[in-house]
Amino acid sequence: MDAETVLLETEEAMHKSVEYMLHEFAAVRTGKASPALVEGIDINVQSYGSSMKLKQLAMISTPEPRLIVVQPFDPSTTQDIERGLKESKLGINPNVDGKNIRLPIPELSEERRRDLAKMVKQMGEEARIRVRAGRKDGIDKTKKLEKEKAITEDDLHRMEKEIQTLTDKHVKQIDEHVASKEKDIMQV
Repeated sequence: MDAETVLLETEEAMHKSVEYMLHEFAAVRTGKASPALVEGIDINVQSYGSSMKLKQLAMISTPEPRLIVVQPFDPSTTQDIERGLKESKLGINPNVDGKNIRLPIPELSEERRRDLAKMVKQMGEEARIRVRAGRKDGIDKTKKLEKEKAITEDDLHRMEKEIQTLTDKHVKQIDEHVASKEKDIMQV
């Protein structure tokens, strides 16, 4: 392993931390309908005898800003999907409309908005922790390279600075995304 590989792996790990946080943000309800709100919900399907993600069982669309429509691929799973949606932490009551399940997205209360904002801050902090873990891993690898005489002490210091620069860049991205999502949530 050489110095460039360590830097690339470190940056990739940090980038994945930011991407994972953004994926988690998609499931945070802002008052606007989004398929990401429900696609990851686990549905226990009686007829299949197993648990599956909703996106594997149905087509999910948002025909209106405050409505999610779930169209099961197999009509026999409609009741299982309805039960799974009721048991989820979403707090949305599904309405079965023939073959489709309609999920009206209610307005968020001020208290619920504050709770969601706290949750977003927590997700941001977890992402920062993953980025800092990536930094520690990268620095440990560079120190190992220096011990093995693969790089010089000057290279070690230069790489530590580069890794810190990467860390700062990714933490700044996280902070910007958290602020943007908070603003989105608090918007009435």
